Amino acid sequence: MERAGRLIGKLRLCATPEELARAGWPVAVGQRIAAHSVAVALEGSRLLVEVEDAVWQRHLTTLQRQIVARMEAVVGPGVVSEIAFRPMVPRRLPRREDRSARPADEADAIADPGFRRLYKVARRKATA
Repeated sequence: MERAGRLIGKLRLCATPEELARAGWPVAVGQRIAAHSVAVALEGSRLLVEVEDAVWQRHLTTLQRQIVARMEAVVGPGVVSEIAFRPMVPRRLPRREDRSARPADEADAIADPGFRRLYKVARRKATA
């Protein structure tokens, strides 16, 4: 039985060449490499692939001919004839504020509520 990527590549059902190339990338390179890279765009017959870092970029550049041959087998000839690798822009996810790391107010250590209030007022005036 043929792989789904090859079958789609042969049939070309409502898929643009870019969609075929992007969908065929993980099939052509395998799970391990696909976990560290992503096909971003197809410019003509040149596939633009973002990789995790410069080490992956150098490694995949040396394997470029084999990967192009595998891409031709997966998506069909003429779709991808060249691959350009570039490092990904580091993406930072939003982080939640860690409330436990927030310094405790030193005024809370004052037992007398009157003195505590006087201390806070004096501190506010001193820092203003």
